[in-house]
Amino acid sequence: MRGVTVSYGEKPAIFSIDADFPARSMSAIIGPNGAGKSTLLKAALGVIPRLSGEVRVFGQPMEAARARIAYVPQRASVDWDFPTTVMDVVQMGFYRKVGLLGRLSGRLEKQALACLERVGMADFAHRQIGQLSGGQQQRVFLARALAQEADLYLLDEPFAGVDAATERAIIEVLKLLKAEGRAVVAVHHDLSTVRDYFDHVFLINVRRIAEGPVETAFTTANLQAAYGGRLAATHLDELSMASGAP
Repeated sequence: MRGVTVSYGEKPAIFSIDADFPARSMSAIIGPNGAGKSTLLKAALGVIPRLSGEVRVFGQPMEAARARIAYVPQRASVDWDFPTTVMDVVQMGFYRKVGLLGRLSGRLEKQALACLERVGMADFAHRQIGQLSGGQQQRVFLARALAQEADLYLLDEPFAGVDAATERAIIEVLKLLKAEGRAVVAVHHDLSTVRDYFDHVFLINVRRIAEGPVETAFTTANLQAAYGGRLAATHLDELSMASGAP
């Protein structure tokens, strides 16, 4: 990303953001509430318009690389009352292959079931999506992303509001994707798991605060710059002690 700016009215939500997320890595976007984390992800995808800036993926303009990208939105942005089954949701990941009106082959149906098995949801294939718990819904949306067989996975708060078992299942799948050579970029809110889950971190508070490998960028100084007084000093000390960072 280069010079990405988004404004809601006269106030910029994110301003002149430069960012580089490495391939074959797990990257976290972190910052306080209202910092522009989700806005940054949506602006990169073109879900919301950018006032300025450009985004390139694997050396191509974003528009030319869409087939290589899978996106998992926040659960709160989804209409869970829509009358569709778990299997229907996962099969949406094949639309680029078959088109909106195309028929799914038996091979793709088996592939969709395999994606559900990867996230532990195969037994719920014919359940209505609104009947699931929040954690189960998140697993289904991850299965839909897996069906796209993307090279880059973008996730907006994938662990928000899910139980511990679901969080473990999701992070296991994401780490396997990284091991397969895929890139993962996630908006993340739990600072205590950043070091365990991610290789690369991007700190934002409207502007770019810091970026780099977790070992060098996830520091007390950078967290203080991003969060200011929103994090208790004791919490900052705990994070820095755990990482050994200054």
